[in-house]
Amino acid sequence: MNVSISFRPKLADVFKNYSLQDFQADSVAGITVGIVALPLAMAFAIASGVKPEAGIFTAVIAGFIISALGGTKVSIGGPTGAFIVILFGIGAQYGLDNLAICTVMAGVFLLLLGVARMGTMIKFIPYPVTMGFTSGIAVLIFTTQIKDFFGLQVDKVPSEFVTKMKVLGEHFGTLQWPTLAVAAVSLGIILFWPKNWQRRVPGSIVALVLGTVAVGLFNLPVETIGSRFGGIPQGLPMPHMPVLAWENIQHLFHPAITIALLAAIESLLCAVVADGMIDDRHDSNQELMAQGIANIVSPLFGGIAATGAIARTATNVKSGGRTPVAGIIHALTLLIIILVAAPLAKFIPLATLSAVLVNVALHMGEWHNFGRLPKWPICDTAVFLVAFVLTVVVDLTVAVEIGMVLAAMLFIKRSSETTQIMAVDETTETEGSQHSLVGKEVPDGVMIYRIFGAFFFGAADKLESILKREKREPEVLILRMRKVMAMDATGLNALEDLYERLHRKGKHLILSGPHHQPMLVMGRAGFLDRIGEENVCAHIDAALARSREILGLPPAPTVDPLQLEKRKIEAARQELNSAMERINDVLNTPAAEFSAASDSRLLPELDKTDTVAAVKRSAKDVHDFIPKSGVPTLGAPGTAPARKEISREHAVLEAGTPEKAGK
Repeated sequence: MNVSISFRPKLADVFKNYSLQDFQADSVAGITVGIVALPLAMAFAIASGVKPEAGIFTAVIAGFIISALGGTKVSIGGPTGAFIVILFGIGAQYGLDNLAICTVMAGVFLLLLGVARMGTMIKFIPYPVTMGFTSGIAVLIFTTQIKDFFGLQVDKVPSEFVTKMKVLGEHFGTLQWPTLAVAAVSLGIILFWPKNWQRRVPGSIVALVLGTVAVGLFNLPVETIGSRFGGIPQGLPMPHMPVLAWENIQHLFHPAITIALLAAIESLLCAVVADGMIDDRHDSNQELMAQGIANIVSPLFGGIAATGAIARTATNVKSGGRTPVAGIIHALTLLIIILVAAPLAKFIPLATLSAVLVNVALHMGEWHNFGRLPKWPICDTAVFLVAFVLTVVVDLTVAVEIGMVLAAMLFIKRSSETTQIMAVDETTETEGSQHSLVGKEVPDGVMIYRIFGAFFFGAADKLESILKREKREPEVLILRMRKVMAMDATGLNALEDLYERLHRKGKHLILSGPHHQPMLVMGRAGFLDRIGEENVCAHIDAALARSREILGLPPAPTVDPLQLEKRKIEAARQELNSAMERINDVLNTPAAEFSAASDSRLLPELDKTDTVAAVKRSAKDVHDFIPKSGVPTLGAPGTAPARKEISREHAVLEAGTPEKAGK
């Protein structure tokens, strides 16, 4: 078996028509995004429980790989807020070495998803689930920054939400006013920085620079990168492979799958946003493979998990970036910064970086969805709230798992509700004329049921429930399956049980009009051989003929399939002729007799003017009568001359006399 792997980054297509103007635009955008990414990378790393340089290394290594090998033109990769909670928990429980191993494992899963071409599967994750845990992550990001934002004196903040809030509440009396002042001013600058200046000079960079200068000039007693971490190394580290041990790896599968799932969701959401901004179409499988390679390589250089960053991607597009070159330049910009300006990073106050993450949390949360909850279906509201609460209170992994299970169960419930099984006869028939029972003779002892919708495990029990309500079983049961597009093993089992029950009692089962997929399922299971191919009919006429054959009845008399349509046409023709006679009587009546005619036959208590107006309206109504009556064609014998005559009479009424109408 030949297995072909399609690996074609967007960068390979861009260079075909790449120009100097494109490079200039990408350079400006890449440098801008690189500057924006600097405080975010350090803040995300610190919040994830690692040193600030780990975030920069991730933005450089993973950002370069995602742009160079990815399936989107403008996506910017790096550390994001979505990983903070899960990475902090893994590092606290298993240690930083196992955090690196877990990230590599997640990269392998992402790579396999891309190779297996499962990129489009992410779109099947329901909106309430993704928005629920995204809003929960935003709340958790905010809670992780309470300590640094307010300058609380806490040795170690627990990772569990309830315990964390309890510890922070107990130590809130240790608040440091200088730290709070720096954090509040930094947040104010970020939030209220003019939007028209944001493209060239991001507010986060202004807050970072001003906060650092203020701490240095006024010697403010606030914690900095230097006081907590000792500074940032001037350059990239050498690659290092963490020690692999099975006793640790076996416990990391669960969190690794969570990281891979989050990375896939975030990266593909980012790709969709980027497509809308530049009118392009991404390659989801190529993007997953690039994400996988980036997450395999990044931990080897001391980095953490990475994915597509929506905010930085939007900044890239707004700054003029249109190709993956902008993302590569963004990574090189960060590399140059740590090579040149790393010694200055030790003066950056942690309160300013905390303000950067508080801003991220405020914009990350889908807060508007809480106002929409009363308008949503109650089931979707429940899924959203469950995902949100579990993310905040319990664990992100549990929230995603339970949210997906709930969403799947609700989907099954809703799908099963669309499946209908009902008895049909001439009075309840809703099929078109070709498949209708109207005018067809259903023999005594024959019962017809129609199945509408997918016949799967969520709806298979409906067949048995409906049949149990019948007081007597028919000699022949016809199941109309023309509207069944899909059937699974449970639906097949329901049919087999029904057949066996009828067969034991000497009864018969006939299937009418099954589609290709149900036929394939029944054929592979051998059910068609058991029921007999003669009992699988193409349409209802054949099924009725087969039922008469089983019952030993003669064939039904031949019925003209167009008989109903002919009756409609004849009724319309008769009503049309009657209306024409009335119009001719009125038009041929002398003026002196018009009043009497209107009084005695047509429109009482109206003068001639009113009567003529009424006749005009009547003529127009009759003129439009045939299409409203559902007659298949106006070209049927007898209808065209009548329509022409009505048009002529209507023209006479408009003109006043036949002579004027002729002119």
